Amino acid sequence: MALTMDDVDRFEAFMPRLEAIAYRLLGSASDAEDAVQDTFLRWQAADTGRIEVPEAWLTKVLTNLCLNQLTSARARREKYVGQWLPEPLLAGDPMLGPADTAEQRESVSYAVLALMERLSPNERVVYVLREAFGYPHRKIAEILDITESAGQQIHHRAKKHVAEGRARSEVDEAAARRVVEEFIEAATSGRTEPLVRLLTDDAFSIGDGGGKVPARTKPFEGALAVATFMRGLFKPGKGKRALAGGSPEVYATTANNVPALVAVVDGRVIGILCLEITTDGIAAIRAQANPDKLERATRRWAASNHGEPLLNLY
Repeated sequence: MALTMDDVDRFEAFMPRLEAIAYRLLGSASDAEDAVQDTFLRWQAADTGRIEVPEAWLTKVLTNLCLNQLTSARARREKYVGQWLPEPLLAGDPMLGPADTAEQRESVSYAVLALMERLSPNERVVYVLREAFGYPHRKIAEILDITESAGQQIHHRAKKHVAEGRARSEVDEAAARRVVEEFIEAATSGRTEPLVRLLTDDAFSIGDGGGKVPARTKPFEGALAVATFMRGLFKPGKGKRALAGGSPEVYATTANNVPALVAVVDGRVIGILCLEITTDGIAAIRAQANPDKLERATRRWAASNHGEPLLNLY
């Protein structure tokens, strides 16, 4: 059936929320965009005059599309080269969605998106809809075609799984910025000890190159191992400069609501390091270097005012 302008307007009004839901469910901006586009095609084909609550209808259609993708993604990621990490979104990206509450901000943090990979598809849906968007259990049950009590049990399991992998605590924005600056200073000092002091004893570092950029297939674990790797990563070298395609400029910013370092060459984002900071120090460093997962960040970077770089690397 042909859509009216009112139908199009109703969809576009809800589209930002659909994108934010899909991104949290899939961990990929490009996959989220595809899911929202497929949802629109189904809206276009539907008898919209008989849909009493468009928001509920659209959310259910989108969720089912994402569930299908999550199921197939598990098989694809078994063949993925190296570690798989979510696609990071820079500060201000509308796909990050609502950030009014601590639960909303945490649900899209890079650490939680990575942890949600351990959840089943249904657990991920329940966790996202409940924690990030405040959907009541009754509505979530209707979306998933399960009982309300089953949805509550799934939510309890999902929260437990995520909490088990989370760092112990967080720090405020000003303190986090200081830690980022100290991290840069320590990483470029040429010495391991200053970095070790900034890291928690059980810190780890993990990177995603997607088989297109060199990245270790196993994480570095422990403060000394992570510090040694970071010292080498920030050490200048002609080979590194050639691999990067030039001398990267490094900026301090946020990605997915956590402190991050962004490496840029000629306006192209080539890497984003997300730091998980606790009151005990830096607990985790997650680096995204797969160019396929940095295209949106590059577009966002070109359209933003990002100030002066902290340093020119290599």
